[in-house]
Amino acid sequence: MKPIAFVFTGAAIMSPAPVLAATGSAVPDLTTHPIGYAAIAIFVLAYLLVMAEEFTGLRKSKPVILAAGVIWAMIAWIYAADGMTHQVEQAVRHNLLEYAELMLFLLVAMTYVNAMQERQVFDALRSWLLGRGLGLRKLFWLTGWLAFLISPLADNLTTALLMCAVVMAVGGDNPRFISLACINIVVAANAGGAFSPFGDITTLMVWQKGIVEFNTFFALFVPALVNFIVPASLMHFAVPNDPPRIVDDGATMKRGARRIIVLFLLTIVTAVSFHNLLDIPPVIGMLTGLAYLQFMGFYLQKTAHRDYPGRVDNEDHEGQMGEVVAFDVFEKVARAEWDTLLFFYGVVLCVGGLGFLGYLALASEVMYLQWGATEANIAVGLLSAVVDNIPVMLAVLTMQPDMPTGQWLLVTLTAGVGGSLLSVGSAAGVALMGQARGYYTFFSHLRWTPAIALGYAASVATHSWINAGYY
Repeated sequence: MKPIAFVFTGAAIMSPAPVLAATGSAVPDLTTHPIGYAAIAIFVLAYLLVMAEEFTGLRKSKPVILAAGVIWAMIAWIYAADGMTHQVEQAVRHNLLEYAELMLFLLVAMTYVNAMQERQVFDALRSWLLGRGLGLRKLFWLTGWLAFLISPLADNLTTALLMCAVVMAVGGDNPRFISLACINIVVAANAGGAFSPFGDITTLMVWQKGIVEFNTFFALFVPALVNFIVPASLMHFAVPNDPPRIVDDGATMKRGARRIIVLFLLTIVTAVSFHNLLDIPPVIGMLTGLAYLQFMGFYLQKTAHRDYPGRVDNEDHEGQMGEVVAFDVFEKVARAEWDTLLFFYGVVLCVGGLGFLGYLALASEVMYLQWGATEANIAVGLLSAVVDNIPVMLAVLTMQPDMPTGQWLLVTLTAGVGGSLLSVGSAAGVALMGQARGYYTFFSHLRWTPAIALGYAASVATHSWINAGYY
């Protein structure tokens, strides 16, 4: 899942040049050293395994964690030969600190999402949608709009899965509708996450880095909206306008659900306030917000008898009442996407290692000095359709190109919405290929890639027009 995002790496992920200047030791240029070539080969191999996860069943965290350890071991071995292990240690510790901020921030967000799922917040929303009796075209637009508006707060993966469940329930006998609606949901969820600091990991990375202020991200609302509206309008005429299959499972929210939603919003306000008003890392605000949920969980446990008035209160040490398990915050923590969190560790350390070797400095020179910032940032979005946008954005942040705010907004937009070009370009697309297997496929998405690309180009043009003052 991709709920929200954070910034890591940066100044302490350095190329060999500053290290040599500080120490005076004769360390070879590692960008042309066998160790450098080996590091690139290991990272590419690891990422090929990540991309093949759907076919191999190998969790994506495993190859990148192994690659990270091997890359930094090789770097440390070379530097140890010249007695410069301190520089390597500093760089690794900086990477670990930045990863810890990312991991803890995401862990709190995932815990809140899991708590809302357990309280049946999303089930109740799905049930409400199923009971509206809307035509398929109206449902196509409604699920798209909800994906666009929910993903800035929840992550785009959870949002996409929720909307896909509605689509599958209502249009189960109409494969064309399911395919088009899933494409629309993926595009909308990715676009919605692009204009919010909490909407995607890439936006959170840029915000925490301090490159773009919190309020400035909302300048991307209109370009992101264009990215969603253009392909949706083109697909609209292909959506069958048949009556839906009426389904209503009667799901309702459990006690405390609304209060948990309010606490989640309060947690976001706390994180933003800590960062903007107190200059404290947002993760401290998020962890403070986790305490809100813990106290709420304590209250729900102590009052669990209200949910089952006919039961005798014989609560044991595990928080159970008979066969009914009371609300447990730590169970929600345990259900976090640990594979995703550990995947981020591997990516941060791998990209940090390549930056330390000097490769990202070379890439920055080619992309941002030779190509130009606009061309480079558009290319970042296209690359995000093939490679996950997290390592791509992390690499850009590590390069630290000298760009105005308008260009940083552009790369935030393109990295966020570029993954919509292919079904494998985002977590939402990959998840929906599994949830709507046989209906939403790589090739069904590919048929509409030209329309999505038109929306991509239109969003870039819109940003360049309405946000010209940021350049």
